[in-house]
Amino acid sequence: MMPVLFIGHGSPMNAIEDNAYTKGWESIAASIPRPAAILSISAHWLTQGTKVSILDNPKTIHDFYGFPKELFDMEYKAKGSPLYAEKTIELLSDVAVSDDSWGLDHGTWSVLNVMYPKAEIPVYQMSIDRQATPRELFNIGKQLQPLRESGVLIMASGNVVHNLGLIDFSVEGGFDWADTFDNYITERIEQRDFESVLNYRRLGDAASLSVPSTEHYNPLLYILGAVNDSDKVAIYNKSCMAGSLSMTSYVFS
Repeated sequence: MMPVLFIGHGSPMNAIEDNAYTKGWESIAASIPRPAAILSISAHWLTQGTKVSILDNPKTIHDFYGFPKELFDMEYKAKGSPLYAEKTIELLSDVAVSDDSWGLDHGTWSVLNVMYPKAEIPVYQMSIDRQATPRELFNIGKQLQPLRESGVLIMASGNVVHNLGLIDFSVEGGFDWADTFDNYITERIEQRDFESVLNYRRLGDAASLSVPSTEHYNPLLYILGAVNDSDKVAIYNKSCMAGSLSMTSYVFS
């Protein structure tokens, strides 16, 4: 049974840097079995409905600006996995369709370049349905559980706290509201109170500031749906940075 991961991915620069966060990702890769394939659910692929990439050779998407040329020159040359993509579509036959227009965006390859730098494991992406409710995303995650038994590593990539409008790189750690929200989500996950994670807006201002838009938070909901009753959680990179960005990551195995 493969684990499931939520990775706080942060800046694309993590793809080429050696820092505390990338060391955490390396530790995760070293601690889990080698996957037959990786299904990535990235904050950076939002669509109407759910789409699953069926490409044999997914392109590296440089979906950012203002970064060094070294980052734009980078290619993550993992093969795709049409076989597992089709299995995923079968599991999600009520909501998912195939797609050949995307590839691997930085929410995927900036993390995998650290975890699996040889790009030897097939990778395919599933989009986030921008109109789905938290409950619907959680239930899609439940439907993905059989992939774990087939050797597929389900990895979601986003950030629990993600407010770029308030980011301040002179700040070490997080603003009070960011730490409050990040700690709240961690505590609820440790207590397996997933209902509170789905209904995070109840936390009020801390939630509104931490999740001004949902694309970086929603990947977590798929992962919680894919968790089974015997899984235990390990927490990596538990911290906020630059005031308004959480790097906290979760491994369920």
